[in-house]
Amino acid sequence: MAMIHLEQKGYETLAFNYTFGKYEVDLIMRDGDTVVAVEVKGRSTPDYGLPQDFLKRGQIKRIVQATDHFMQNEYPHDHEVRFDFVGIIQNKAGTSYEHLEDAFFHF
Repeated sequence: MAMIHLEQKGYETLAFNYTFGKYEVDLIMRDGDTVVAVEVKGRSTPDYGLPQDFLKRGQIKRIVQATDHFMQNEYPHDHEVRFDFVGIIQNKAGTSYEHLEDAFFHF
């Protein structure tokens, strides 16, 4: 769902569920000349916290390491890298998305 949402905003998908060892990046996309690593979290209700509240520092470190591996070995182009977060809340009331650019600077 997040990949389709971002593609509709003009992003190009480079990889999804990219793994390096035990590390994983949900989406790796391109936004113009910028490579964007995207962490996606979903919830059925915000009652116990927003999806981004469940992203922890250790997970951020692992996402950065996997993205670094991708950039060195799978996509060795000279592009800037940005780390985004997409939170999805989906329930009977519908589906809502929150896309935070440069999200890791907020943690």
